[in-house]
Amino acid sequence: MSGDPTKFDVIIAGGGLAGLPLALALAQGGFQVAVVDVLDPAVDVDPEFDGRVSSIAEASLRMLAGLGVAQHMQEHLQPINDIVVTDGRPGETAAPLFLHFDHTEIGDAPLGAMVENRHMRVALRKALANSEGVTLMAPDRIVSFDVAPSHVSVTLASGILLAGALLVGADGRRSQIRQQSDIQTVGWSYGQSGIVTTVEHALPHDGVAQEYFLPSGPFAVLPMVGNRSSLVWTEETELAEALLGLDDEGFAAECAKRFGPYLGEMKPVGPRWSYPLSLQLARDYVRPRIALVGDAAHGIHPLAGQGLNLGLRDVAALADVLVDAQRVGLDIGALVTLHRYERWRRFDNVSLAVA
Repeated sequence: MSGDPTKFDVIIAGGGLAGLPLALALAQGGFQVAVVDVLDPAVDVDPEFDGRVSSIAEASLRMLAGLGVAQHMQEHLQPINDIVVTDGRPGETAAPLFLHFDHTEIGDAPLGAMVENRHMRVALRKALANSEGVTLMAPDRIVSFDVAPSHVSVTLASGILLAGALLVGADGRRSQIRQQSDIQTVGWSYGQSGIVTTVEHALPHDGVAQEYFLPSGPFAVLPMVGNRSSLVWTEETELAEALLGLDDEGFAAECAKRFGPYLGEMKPVGPRWSYPLSLQLARDYVRPRIALVGDAAHGIHPLAGQGLNLGLRDVAALADVLVDAQRVGLDIGALVTLHRYERWRRFDNVSLAVA
């Protein structure tokens, strides 16, 4: 390991749903950006890797369109026309009282859209291929970094040396950048897990998302392209593990108890996943020449379906702050610059997380 480091304006740890949009936004602003990701680009777009879907708000869709991403996933976007919220018990008819959010009450546009995470990753990679200001280094990982007064030096597992004015942690809830920057977190485990699977059903969902509150927690039916929906349901962790261990017939029966007959005959298709549910908030978003975005800064309960949108708001805010700083000749890695980003985003993130 020797030689001079390759210089960039910004180095981003994490090439996921926050890191790549940030890289594209900064490249549009004239920055040279390196993105370091531990995963092989072919791995995280595989259907077996991640079964989750994400809700994308209209503002987030407009942002992705501006970054050249949205056009690569149009065929995979399922508009959300209505949201119905009710409660009940497994195997019983839903309560007669419910909340109904109809997109026509606020305009012609849908309330948002659902997209499978893997399709969004593919779209981001296609947009990245058209960006001249971003260098993707994957699979690779940051093994160490050193913050100096004028720059941050980064060493990769491959032996490559990088240097930049700013290092951004977009590397998820277990962020190495956050931990090595000695940024503490607050939060707790809910003692629950979210079970995720995809089902096919006989009748069309008409773009209606269902949120069904059961004694164990919410059971969400999220519309996908075609006669398919993503099920995201909350159970105590021990029971979730037992449900995942059922054979196909037993698991389908448990899904049907909660799903009900309103979309006709249904059956699970594809893999099942389980994710522990917790709240995690970083006490600080910045250090000298360090900034956190997305799940590295805030990991929230999936109930509101806003995790991705919060991360994209972080991206928009940080990109705006950095472009403005560069335009007037300020140091993009200085705390006086980064504190503006932190003040901008902290209240929004914390307010939604604890609501």
